[in-house]
Amino acid sequence: MEHDAFFFPFSSGPARPGIPSGARMPHQGAPMGPPGPPYGGSPSVRPGIPNPVMEASRKRPATSQQVQQQSVQNRARKKPVGFPGANEIAARQMDMRDAQSDPTLGSNAKRRKMADKILPQRIRELVPESQAYMDLLAFERKLDQTIMRKRVDIQEALKRPMKQKRKLRLYISNTFNPAKPDADDSDGSIASWELRVEGKLLDDPGKQKRKFSSFFKSLVIELDKDLYGPDNHLVEWHRTPTTQETDGFQVKRPGDVSVRCTLLLMLDYQPPQFKLDPRLARLLGIHTQTRSAIIQALWQYVKTNKLQDAHDKEYINCDKYFQQIFDCPRLKFSEIPQRLTNLLLPPDPIVINHVISVDPNDQKKTACYDIDVEVEDPLKGQMSSFLLSTANQQEIASLDNKIHETIESINQLKIQRDFMLSFSKDPKGYIQDWLKSQTRDLKMMTDMVGNPEEERRAEFYHQPWSQEAVSRYFYCKIQQRRQELEQALAVRNT
Repeated sequence: MEHDAFFFPFSSGPARPGIPSGARMPHQGAPMGPPGPPYGGSPSVRPGIPNPVMEASRKRPATSQQVQQQSVQNRARKKPVGFPGANEIAARQMDMRDAQSDPTLGSNAKRRKMADKILPQRIRELVPESQAYMDLLAFERKLDQTIMRKRVDIQEALKRPMKQKRKLRLYISNTFNPAKPDADDSDGSIASWELRVEGKLLDDPGKQKRKFSSFFKSLVIELDKDLYGPDNHLVEWHRTPTTQETDGFQVKRPGDVSVRCTLLLMLDYQPPQFKLDPRLARLLGIHTQTRSAIIQALWQYVKTNKLQDAHDKEYINCDKYFQQIFDCPRLKFSEIPQRLTNLLLPPDPIVINHVISVDPNDQKKTACYDIDVEVEDPLKGQMSSFLLSTANQQEIASLDNKIHETIESINQLKIQRDFMLSFSKDPKGYIQDWLKSQTRDLKMMTDMVGNPEEERRAEFYHQPWSQEAVSRYFYCKIQQRRQELEQALAVRNT
């Protein structure tokens, strides 16, 4: 228990006659007296003192369990209202210090700190305007629950791919360099053309622009085989783990005639997508999709057509379409992912036919194509930054600390007010109650037994237990002296 820094002086009074200072009652293991009628009955207990306190050998500090039991007993006593030596504020501060020194008390300290934000009922009765604060506290609790629920929803949403369709505009252009007879180098003396393939996202709000090549898994340009032969008519680019992204592709070849070419662009789907077998595509109504979406569509088809076995839910009774696709009358739904392997094909590439013109009038013409691509939803980055942000949490923690300090100050002022009111109503009675409470606290702190104020009076020693206590004391001394003599004789004889 916490106490204020001041105490009224106490006089311990004279020691008991016949008992030296600091002596206690005999310990448990000592004989309780010689047999005989005077000592045959059960020993009477000294009034007002429990049995454990009468142990004479208790000269060490009390254990933590005993201190806790005594503190609980002391809290059960009625204390004067506003008693400053045992106010709740100091006790609460002591609990917080204990929680800081002991890591295992962290969660309890946190719960206790949350409860400290609530104003006591007595203060709310004294200040009716404080109800507005309690309403705000209830609203804050609901808001915290809502924010926590939304944070969990965001975390779950981030585990799933968040894509949105955007338009990628593809620009295809070419330039022609005619032959120059007077050129010194061999490149200038031969006519050549250069094909450029570039692109960019339309209305891209992202701060970091994506490179054009990052949207594709591979790019193949097929030139006229009759002009460039079977070994030199293909220009290929394929993504590798070490690929450096680029803003476009350039192809340069010699020639002075217009060339027909075909561009094959394979989009880089993340997560990967697959083209369905024609029969499965007609059944589900989808052409190209991710594996998880295909399995989900199959499950939806099973539920819609009630193909799940009524007795064994693990099995699916195939209809005529399922039998044609999976080639079995009955199968487990867990087998479908494995059976889908032979029904999923690589997605079709984007095919663009283009003519590389060497006509000077067509030099400034550029072909434009819009391609649907999937990009990361910008909201995903905002959601991730929201989860990782700690600025708001630090500000909230700072405000919470201010609220706790204010509530502590209000509680302390309430205790001082009660102290002053109780003292003003009955100064004499209040001081007496206060002295009694201080006496109990002092006895607990110093591990004191008995009642010094009563032991100062002669009537205390004329009670029924005093005769037996003196007899036990002298008997214990005789036994102790006898043991010392026996030990001395044993040493001398050896």
